[in-house]
Parts: sequence; C-alpha cells; structure tokens
Amino acid sequence: MLRQPVKLTVAGRTDAGVHAWAQVASYEGEPASVGALNALLPVDAAVLACEPAPPGFDARRDATSRAYCYRVLTRSGRPALERGHVLHWTHPVNIDALHACAAMLVGTHDFTAFTPTDTYHVRFDRDVYAAFWRQRGDRLLEFWIEADTFMRHMNRALVGTMLEVARGRRTVDGFARLLDGRTREHAGPTAPAHGLYLAGVGYSGVWVLGTVERPI
Repeated sequence: MLRQPVKLTVAGRTDAGVHAWAQVASYEGEPASVGALNALLPVDAAVLACEPAPPGFDARRDATSRAYCYRVLTRSGRPALERGHVLHWTHPVNIDALHACAAMLVGTHDFTAFTPTDTYHVRFDRDVYAAFWRQRGDRLLEFWIEADTFMRHMNRALVGTMLEVARGRRTVDGFARLLDGRTREHAGPTAPAHGLYLAGVGYSGVWVLGTVERPI
C-alpha cells in the first residue's frame, strides 16, 4: 500500500490459537488507510485505527504493561456461539479459592513454575500490577491480569493451576508456594489457548484497548 518496504513491530507475541482484542503494531512511514488495510486482511483480523506516533515509537519496547483476559464457561452444556472462544469447564468451581489465588499474584514473584522448562527466558520474575477473577452472569468467569511482561504459556498455566485449586485438587496454600520459584512440574496443566485474549497494551499510563472498558 505504501509502495515501500515496511517492517512491523508488534507489542507482544501470543501462542497459536490465542485471540487479541488489542494488538498494537508500529512501523516507520505515513499512516495507512484503515479501510484499504482491512480489504487486504483475512476475515478473522481487523485494523481498528492507524495513527501517527511520536518519532522513534516502538510498539514493543515502549510498552510498559500488557493485560490479558481468560474466559471460562462453567456449565454442563457445551458452548455453541462461542465455541473456540471460551474454555468449557464442567467441573466444580470454588470461586472463593479462585479469588484467593488471584490476589496472591499481585506484586513481584518468580513464575518459573508457569512457563515451559525448555525456554528462552533468562529472567523469571514478573511484576504483576493487578489480577482478579470476575463473574459475568451465572456461568461465565473471566480472569484478568496486568503485568510488565509475560512469559510463554504463563497465563494459561496460571489458569490451569487455579482451576485445579477451584475443583479441590490443589490447595490455596500449595498454589502460593508455586510463586517461590518451583519448577514447572509442580504446577498444573496449561489451559487451552482459545480461552485467552490480549486485552490491552499500556504506554506510560495511556492504554490501547480492544474493549469498551479499561481492562484492569
């Protein structure tokens, strides 16, 4: 469209199958037409805006935080309209245990237990600014988390482990011990990718969101 080579930088990478309400990309050059961009994109991706940024802006390096949401449908009947966009959970759920686990995540912790053992990461401490579970209606649960950065599979492993606590297979105290640098085999399974959404990217107090509300 711009008749010149364009190198894109994106705010964050997601696992295959993860959705994004608010991915941010940057490039050097003039803003492009949103309508023309969307005409070239596949139907499962859409550009919401293309605007000028300060000189030298980098969507990844300048990001100060990112927010994710994981959605869980807790009922016996399978999802139809949201198939592939929510985790279907038919087991018991102790919502108080979920709240307790999420509260423990806020602050600086060692999340080694929640990323694959074979990893490229060299730093395993992450600063979590907010984390909580929220109920929408009677059957939909959402786990929201905002942090400086995330490791591969981190959010999905957190959700998988917290759901084991919620069904009584683990204790809240046991979950707390995982935040002291335990290895991956001590934590629970990695939840499926299709329940996770990149919900927003923060830039020094300014949020780029894909939803109508600030995620955290």
